[in-house]
Amino acid sequence: MAATSPTTLSISSSSTLVDAKAPRQPTATSPQCVTIPNLPPPPVSSQTRPWKTTAYCRKIARNVMAMATGEAPAEVAATELPEFVKTVQEAWDKVEDKYAVTSLAIAGVVALWGSTGMISAIDRLPLIPGALEIVGISYTGWFAYKNLIFKPDREALIQKIRDIYQEIIGSS
Repeated sequence: MAATSPTTLSISSSSTLVDAKAPRQPTATSPQCVTIPNLPPPPVSSQTRPWKTTAYCRKIARNVMAMATGEAPAEVAATELPEFVKTVQEAWDKVEDKYAVTSLAIAGVVALWGSTGMISAIDRLPLIPGALEIVGISYTGWFAYKNLIFKPDREALIQKIRDIYQEIIGSS
């Protein structure tokens, strides 16, 4: 049965019970006892959400530093946005047909999801992935031979890429 002590839990092979309690035996004298270590204490509420605690401490430290320098405490994190977010907001404000852009974005996500499913289905077939890998390696070799090995071909490829880039971006 089981005998408990304040620090360890011991299980012995004795089957006698006295007053519905297991007999107490010291763990060092009984060779058939198994000792289980104590569980760690339950986490404190501040440990369950360390990011909130860290953010709060940073806010306090920023305010203390501002007060030490004589400046008014400013909410920097709430007022400043990353440069990427500002750029996206400016681009979104310039869009005239937001419904069409949103529809295209949703259609793109659905197409990406569908193509991912199709590729994973093809990847499960027995011989197809190996054959497609050979086709990919062959095409890469042909492209490198045709466009990258000789200098005039490389220059023509670079010029073609620049022309397509200017066509997409437009000349300013």
